[in-house]
Amino acid sequence: MAASVFDSLIYTRLFPTGETARLFSDTAEVRAMLLVEGALAKVQGAQGIIPEISAQAIHRATMELQIDPAALAAPTGENGVSVPGLLAAFRSAMNAPEHAQYLHWGATSQDIIDTGLMLRLRQTLGQFETHLREVLAKMGTLADTHADLPMAARTYGQHATPTSFGALVAGWGWPLLDLLHELDALRASSLWVSLSGAAGTSSALGPDAAQTRADLAAALGLNDPGRSWHTDRGPILRIANWMGRVSIALAKMGEDLTALTQTGIGEIGLGATGASSTMPQKQNPVAPSALTALCAQVQGQQGVLLNAASHRYQRDGAAWFAEWTALPQIVLGTAAALNIARTLAPTIVPNAGVMADTLASQLDMIHAEALSFALAKKLPHPDAQAATKALCREAQESQTPLSKLVARDHPDLDAQTLFDPAQQMGLAPQDAHRFAAAVVAIKS
Repeated sequence: MAASVFDSLIYTRLFPTGETARLFSDTAEVRAMLLVEGALAKVQGAQGIIPEISAQAIHRATMELQIDPAALAAPTGENGVSVPGLLAAFRSAMNAPEHAQYLHWGATSQDIIDTGLMLRLRQTLGQFETHLREVLAKMGTLADTHADLPMAARTYGQHATPTSFGALVAGWGWPLLDLLHELDALRASSLWVSLSGAAGTSSALGPDAAQTRADLAAALGLNDPGRSWHTDRGPILRIANWMGRVSIALAKMGEDLTALTQTGIGEIGLGATGASSTMPQKQNPVAPSALTALCAQVQGQQGVLLNAASHRYQRDGAAWFAEWTALPQIVLGTAAALNIARTLAPTIVPNAGVMADTLASQLDMIHAEALSFALAKKLPHPDAQAATKALCREAQESQTPLSKLVARDHPDLDAQTLFDPAQQMGLAPQDAHRFAAAVVAIKS
């Protein structure tokens, strides 16, 4: 097995990271850092901090020159960061020492690495927004179409009361819709530029360091935090937390689908995927299981990231290195989950006949709660609950449907309504339609 399933040719379709994987490649990292160096030179040239002709030459070279990431391995191993090797390789490739001497003026490695990371995270969030909208559109259609399809709700794994399949789908979708709505605030609070120099004081950036930082943020389309955040990993944690909650929401769908497709339940079908190597009759819930597994992976890496968030003094190599090991795995795990959900959602097909059979099983006792409230209209509530429990015991002992016992003992009750799942779903259909409408609203 490859060191990571995200790098594996064998597992690439099981855990598909799509275009996001390219953003977390060595080439993309180098390209992002060069973009930062070029923008910094351009801003400093405009401010007169470095010669404008040198700034233009550096900026142009960062757009044109290609640096081989493999060439950075040795200096990175020696220095602990890639930027010194990148600067040396770039200056050599630029072959204009009179201009290259002004490269990286007053900045530090962390400024370049963190700002380059933010450029890649900005693109990642844009991709994730597109994927979320696609998943939500499919969920909205599914919820709206099946808003009135009754099925058994489960609590503690046991039949509870009737709900609707559309409401179940809405339950998967509402957290994702909330996460979509959070994105603008997340971008504003977390996609920060970093430019604070060696110890976070901006001492080598000159008297207009704050303006340089603001201008660099504007040039790169990032936000100016107005301060150093070298040891404040809040922006990284907020973005990772958002991704973690995406994985949790998708894992909820995965867990439900795995349960509802299992032998003896079979209330949902998932197309023709999931073949077994030895059991032809099986259709394994592969994609739902992958969603659950990816959530476990993402949440495990969240622990590493949180552990690494407390930096000593003004720079902490160990904490920063730990962040590098965890964050890409969180990003790629979330990317894989979203890509799976995009292809999984259209395959979900409710089996209305099986759902109806489930509701009719267990001697109509799924309607016990409704019965207790119906009896409470003519009895004190505790007495109504006691009478309902007694009828349920009798139904179990005699294997007589609860509806027949109620017709015998309480002929005044409207049994046709009381034991009709379509009449006992409460607000479930409305909730499903409301979710579908909320999804439609995000398109306009």
